[in-house]
Amino acid sequence: MASSRSLRYGLLAVCVVIAIGLALAFQYWPGPLKSAPQIRAIVVLPLRNLSGDATQQYLADGMTEKLISDLGQISALRVISRTTSMSLRGSNKKLPEIARELGVDGVVDGSLVRQGNEIRVTAQLTDARTGRHIWRHDYVRNLATALGLQSEVAREIAEEIRINVTPQEQARLTPAQQINLEAQDLYLQGIYFLNRGGSDRETIGYFEKAIEKDPSFALAYAGLAANYNALGQSGALNYLEAYAKAKTAAKKAIEVDDDLADGHAALANDLIDLDWDWTAAGNEFRRALELNPNSGPVHSGYALYLARLGKSTEAMAEAERGLQLDPISLVAHHVVAYCYYSARQYDRALDQLRKAYELNLVSPNSWIHWTLGIIYRDQGKYEKAIEQFRILGDLPHVLGHMGNAYARAGQRAEASETIFKLKDCLQKNGVGAYEIALVYAGLGNKDEAFAWLEKSYKVRDKGLTYLKLDPCMDPLRSDPRFQNLLRRVGLAS
Repeated sequence: MASSRSLRYGLLAVCVVIAIGLALAFQYWPGPLKSAPQIRAIVVLPLRNLSGDATQQYLADGMTEKLISDLGQISALRVISRTTSMSLRGSNKKLPEIARELGVDGVVDGSLVRQGNEIRVTAQLTDARTGRHIWRHDYVRNLATALGLQSEVAREIAEEIRINVTPQEQARLTPAQQINLEAQDLYLQGIYFLNRGGSDRETIGYFEKAIEKDPSFALAYAGLAANYNALGQSGALNYLEAYAKAKTAAKKAIEVDDDLADGHAALANDLIDLDWDWTAAGNEFRRALELNPNSGPVHSGYALYLARLGKSTEAMAEAERGLQLDPISLVAHHVVAYCYYSARQYDRALDQLRKAYELNLVSPNSWIHWTLGIIYRDQGKYEKAIEQFRILGDLPHVLGHMGNAYARAGQRAEASETIFKLKDCLQKNGVGAYEIALVYAGLGNKDEAFAWLEKSYKVRDKGLTYLKLDPCMDPLRSDPRFQNLLRRVGLAS
């Protein structure tokens, strides 16, 4: 009896010990017994430059951007885009606040130290809802492998949170081959200045020198294409020259690396603005989004493409997606507003711009003033429109729409003065033919408007890609000459 009781007590004690052991195992075991955190949306904070040398900031920023891009290739993960991520530099916000504002549950942060040609990168992933550190790793690498390192970090994060990564995505996250050290350094400096609004000859020089050092460097070609596209979009460089050079660089980037989303996105813009090849451009945008579904700028670019085709519902959806991925980006807010404008939903467009102002995203000389100007003009608020245009000065894109506003307001002398200024711009840099047509359309002089539209056609003016949506063209739409022009630009329905 006593023996039986002792046996029972002994078994009970063993069971208690086993239960305690299992409980401890589940709590502390680092392996598969521990449930994976549900991280499905991530923001990458800017890597801190701890090198003790402020001039190395371009390296920390470039590696941050590359990590965002690499994580963005994982379709099962939502990744906040670069502009919003970079805006959080030095932020005093707590992680739960960041998570709530951006709709993310994971935050990646870290630091970089450069010593000669060696870098030490520390990266960690935190559950923003609980503050619990999920993963942390230190890497010491040769500087020449810096960009490839970010692919490795992205892969390890995906493995830690057990997110589904397709075989194709896994292949693309394989670290790239070692890049010429000087070429990589020049590329990172070019990207640094380009992202800060620099699209001048000096910035172009960084990419061109990087390509000279390493002709197989696909990212450098994509950066060069983006730079020339920016010059063309701003009107700072003749359209034909800007877009032709951008297209050459974009095609080379794809030739070297067909899996480079930035190369396909750049080519899409050139196929629109240079070739008016709408079908091919759509294919390139979709390919770019297939490769990086988390790129807010590519969603925004695709939205503008759809708006110019008159597909306003689809355009607004894409624009909203771009804003969701990059909610503190002025460009993303602007594209949403412009897509509402293209659908003639002027009040909603203004509401979107007000949100950008409330977030303090609008600088004193921002292009938002141009957008406000065209909205006010097409609402019939001509004086308010002209006031906005004047803020930006005598730039061709501004003069054309301001001249149209003057004309529609009955201020014919002022409208004629803008034509004079535009002809001067045209003589200096070849930009302004489409804008002159806008002013004549506002004045009701159809023959002159069509004459300048024909001149625009001969120089492949990018303004013609907006023919289908531009309200300034409304007085000309019933004329057979307009339908003929739409057909030649590839926009006939």
